[in-house]
Amino acid sequence: MALSWRFSALADRHRALGSNLEDWSGMGTAWTYAKDIQDEHTAIRTKAGLMDVSGLKKLHLVGPHAIAVLDYVTTRNIAKVTPGRSVYACILNDKGFFTDDCIIYRTGPNAFMVVHGSGTAHEEIVKQCVGRNVAVLFDDDLHDLSLQGPVAVDFLAKHVPGIRDLKYFHHMQTTLFGAPVMISRTGYTGERGYEIFVRGQDAPLVWDTILAEGAEMGIIPCCFSVLDMLRVESYLLFYPYDNSQMYPFADQGPGDSLWELGLDFTVSPGKTGFRGAEEHARLKGKERFKIYGLLLEAEGPCDLGDAVFAGDTQVGVVTCPSYSAITRQSMAIARLEVGCAVHGTPLTVGGKAIPAVAHKLPFDDPEKKKRTAIG
Repeated sequence: MALSWRFSALADRHRALGSNLEDWSGMGTAWTYAKDIQDEHTAIRTKAGLMDVSGLKKLHLVGPHAIAVLDYVTTRNIAKVTPGRSVYACILNDKGFFTDDCIIYRTGPNAFMVVHGSGTAHEEIVKQCVGRNVAVLFDDDLHDLSLQGPVAVDFLAKHVPGIRDLKYFHHMQTTLFGAPVMISRTGYTGERGYEIFVRGQDAPLVWDTILAEGAEMGIIPCCFSVLDMLRVESYLLFYPYDNSQMYPFADQGPGDSLWELGLDFTVSPGKTGFRGAEEHARLKGKERFKIYGLLLEAEGPCDLGDAVFAGDTQVGVVTCPSYSAITRQSMAIARLEVGCAVHGTPLTVGGKAIPAVAHKLPFDDPEKKKRTAIG
């Protein structure tokens, strides 16, 4: 892990579960454990799983100009995000191309927390803060433990009053096992789930107690890679793995529009003036590809990076494959030529010409009833 400069307080827990702690975004992350990942996928879809996603970067912005900074850097109307709520947003460059996504939490009148992955959010936000009345703190002490699955709320309800009333993309300041935490109704699985933001000194207590007390409910520790299986089913993209930074164009530099990625919904209605806004608007209808789903006739996943063909012509590439032991379906997210990104289009995948069809996303819970459920 030569590039790692950030450290999880749970590293020893992950090693004990068989992880080698591969680098992601500068932090040693439990990509795999010494157990069957299908069991972890099944646990999250039917019971619940606990994951350490602390490799996500956390930035606090405090001050009267914080809202102006975020309003320019991101695609959302930040003024409409009230304290206790959060919003999923994208960040563009001057060409109108996607460079990162994030969740913005409003924690007070002039206070926000931005959580993002390995894109440019940190740099873009800090650059816009220069000369403004706003303080920026990169918070590497705050850990992010993600408890995802249908029984997550039942477990937390025993310890956190009011958790059943917490709506999707809302958060609350509370305590868990005596430790101060912020619990957010968010996640990266398509299930009803919660992210528990906790100080590094308290992270082992929260991790150990959830797993010990939740074992009888079927809650198990899950590795980072299980998220790939879940995100394919739930149409959740992962920068840069679904982007042209990973699968470059033959004759163009990297960069994808929100129209191509299916993320144009992240632009608040009527919003202008954010970075890349004019180019974003100009790129509408000029898609070079579309992110779309594939349903394969196979008894396992295809390979990452497999070529997708229509007849003898390559028309796309698999950016994330998956196989569900629950549904016995082989699925994938792919970058497809626009004309092939139509539900039911017959295709083949890889050198073995696996039969497949283009399939609209998401595969699982298309109406998002699970993640938004109340009660």
